[in-house]
Amino acid sequence: MIIVEMFKGKSITEHRVEIVERKGTGHPDQICDSVMEAISVALCREYLDRFGTILHHNIDKGLLAAGRIEKHFGGGRVVSPMELIIGDRATFRAAGREIPVEEIAVEAAKNWFRKNLRFVDPEQHLHCRVALAPGSDELTDIFSRSGEVMVANDTSAAVGYYPFSPTERTVLGMERFLNGKEFKERFPQTGEDIKVMGARNGKNLDLTIAMPLLARYIASEQEYFTSKNSILAEMQEFAARFSGEGRLTLHFNSLDMPGRGLGGVYLSLLGTSAEDADSGQVGRGNRVNGLISINRPMGTEAAAGKNPVSHVGKIYNILSHKMAREIHESIDGIKEVYVLLLSRIGAPVDCPQLATAQLLLEKGRKITEISRKVQEIFEREFADINRFCAALARGEYPIC
Repeated sequence: MIIVEMFKGKSITEHRVEIVERKGTGHPDQICDSVMEAISVALCREYLDRFGTILHHNIDKGLLAAGRIEKHFGGGRVVSPMELIIGDRATFRAAGREIPVEEIAVEAAKNWFRKNLRFVDPEQHLHCRVALAPGSDELTDIFSRSGEVMVANDTSAAVGYYPFSPTERTVLGMERFLNGKEFKERFPQTGEDIKVMGARNGKNLDLTIAMPLLARYIASEQEYFTSKNSILAEMQEFAARFSGEGRLTLHFNSLDMPGRGLGGVYLSLLGTSAEDADSGQVGRGNRVNGLISINRPMGTEAAAGKNPVSHVGKIYNILSHKMAREIHESIDGIKEVYVLLLSRIGAPVDCPQLATAQLLLEKGRKITEISRKVQEIFEREFADINRFCAALARGEYPIC
């Protein structure tokens, strides 16, 4: 059933208060989401290469337990490595052939660390513990049933929206800027564990940013604060592009306190707090559009690592945002779009129990003028669901 209706609330930009968070590449929660998704993509590739189809798996239970380090101005050492627990279900055997699931999972995890965290050596700084097992008969059987489209393995709800607000664009843009290649080349002393919190009150925007500096580059407390001031100036220059009419206030590493040595600075050895301060878990990081927006409706599913052909907790979460964007960009006169999708376990994933678009229209537009166009977008997207799922399996849609 497809329903197109008016959105009864106010535009996000009309709320007096708006709160938006973004966890960056090196945040332990973001690491867990990203690594489990990388493992799912690697398993999909292996299953397709061996059997021509994607087999049952859900690599969506992951925990990164913090290690221990000793650090000082100028360097330090790893005392005990981080531990990554890779969990839930996968297919280990099919058509009489064994699949090296554990080896694939561990190598995919280590490759992610090599590519994304410059100073983490996964051979020395990471211990992987694989806690994967075969799936239940009923859920595994889904993958051997006939039909052009896989059936849903869960009853699950998802919500997506578009467009981003100026606050959302600023928060997302700031983290990507600070973790971008150009910035890291100019400021190699900055770590990847970045958290950006944006709080808008009326037209005024307050950004609080946490980002460690790397001990190997910082020889003293004085050098830390000198470097911090240079980085803060770069942040302010970047954020000014988004500031609009109101006042922009920026806070960087607010816990710092001069004169307290290592206790008064945010210093890191490897660039992530998972080295000794903070553990991570799948599902506690960004939503699939890369943000944690408190004013927006949000689902509770952890999409990362779920299989991309039957697990609607992944498919519908990403698809709802894709549909919202398509509706907004294809039809004139829409200020905001919210898309809600609900699956029923056992029904084909292209036949949701409910698909709803809630539209906030520009003045003068009527829902009757555009509802048919919205329905056509829904129908087209669901008709193309297999192509979309194949793209998910290749990792073409970021999930955090």
